[in-house]
Amino acid sequence: MAVAQAEGLLLIACPACLTGNRVPRERVGDAPQCGHCSAPLLTGKPVALDDSNFDAVAVRGDLPVLVDFWAPWCGPCRMMAPAFEQAAGEFGTRVRLAKVNTDEAPGLAGRFGIRSIPTLVWLQGGREAGRVSGALDARRLRQWITERL
Repeated sequence: MAVAQAEGLLLIACPACLTGNRVPRERVGDAPQCGHCSAPLLTGKPVALDDSNFDAVAVRGDLPVLVDFWAPWCGPCRMMAPAFEQAAGEFGTRVRLAKVNTDEAPGLAGRFGIRSIPTLVWLQGGREAGRVSGALDARRLRQWITERL
């Protein structure tokens, strides 16, 4: 990854086929597509992650990743979902927003020590660089993201 960044390229995993794509930093905002399957690399929507695609999308790429650990039965998770969706559209070229359903991916919840939901985990270079538990409104979520960029 360091070589790609030094050359002005970012490694971005395709959420559809999991292929790594090198994208010039200045072209990230130009709706890049996967060189393998032609799917959009950055859709402006949160990416659903599970055990099968988490490492390819959230750990190996150069963009920071904000992961929302949630569950469908969780009221605060459902309340925060529209703000998270909005943030994905607003910050989608600078950070990848992703969601992990803890009911469907308990291994990931255990791997990250998730004790309550919703919990947001900021990954930078594949490593945890921030965490907040509890639902955030749109303003507080934007502020939390902006502080990390």
